[in-house]
Amino acid sequence: MSQLSAVEVEISVILGRSVLPMYQLLRMGRGAVIPLDVGEKDEVWILANNHPIARGEITIQGEKVAISITDTAMVYDYDAAAA
Repeated sequence: MSQLSAVEVEISVILGRSVLPMYQLLRMGRGAVIPLDVGEKDEVWILANNHPIARGEITIQGEKVAISITDTAMVYDYDAAAA
């Protein structure tokens, strides 16, 4: 079990995506807002080492933002959402 506990996994959550022209990206500064292609209640993608493993929803716990897992992820759905 000690070898397993030494393995690190990077967990990422993708809230949404956006395509911006380079000039707009370069003009952004502190406090800039990037519009995403999702709504407030849409599911998010949960990735482990950049591979989709689950879908989830955002929850607020006090002053912290958390993700509740709602379903397993299908890599084909993730690839389709990126297109």
